[in-house]
Amino acid sequence: MNTIYQHIKNARVNKEKLLAVLIDPDKVDINELQGFVQKVNQSIATHIFVGGSKVEEGVTQLVVQQIKKYTTLPLVLFPGDESQISNDADGILFLSLLSGRNTEYLIDQHVRAVPKLLDSNLEIISTSYLLIDGGTETSTQKVSNTKPLDKNNQDLIINTALAGQFLGHQLIYLEAGSGANTPIFSDTIKQVYNKVSIPLIVGGGISNIEQIEKAYNSGATMVVIGTAFERDISFFNELKKERNLNPST
Repeated sequence: MNTIYQHIKNARVNKEKLLAVLIDPDKVDINELQGFVQKVNQSIATHIFVGGSKVEEGVTQLVVQQIKKYTTLPLVLFPGDESQISNDADGILFLSLLSGRNTEYLIDQHVRAVPKLLDSNLEIISTSYLLIDGGTETSTQKVSNTKPLDKNNQDLIINTALAGQFLGHQLIYLEAGSGANTPIFSDTIKQVYNKVSIPLIVGGGISNIEQIEKAYNSGATMVVIGTAFERDISFFNELKKERNLNPST
């Protein structure tokens, strides 16, 4: 059985480049969701992530159910807290915010999520989540009450990623934050990629094709796009399935 994680793991080995479209339940218009998902289906996107820093109770469930009507792409929860768990999704990134020291997002939310996960068929993918300064205060920073890692302190970023791998996490997620002014530095992605042996996800501040390709060429197995579509839906026109985003090196 080719699970979600196995697909991502194989993609790192085979240098297949994955693209996830992030849908924030708090920002999407449920009446426009069908048209949006159809555009996702027509693009090179390989996964759909659903989640936000703070979402009203029950909204994630509704959004997930609607998305599943219109796509066969793997739908993975990217939850801000345990209230955003939906049994109708395919998997969940079990995120641990290693860049911060707030126990609420290091372990407390995880413990509260366990009863829901035990009653679900979700594929649980343990993920080291590293928030890195993207030049603006993000919703993740506000909600988690943590500070991002200094984007210029490459050693700290690398060591934090390695700590996540040593803890047994399956993925490393480098995040500049929703609406970040600048994405993760290419050299930082490259250095983390060279040090870890598990797949690398990169998101935040990525708003054009060139930035996507830079992330891939630096070692990202998966790139996550969210805010770019919220700002300009026509961005999908640049991501048609016929476009080749494989790295040049």
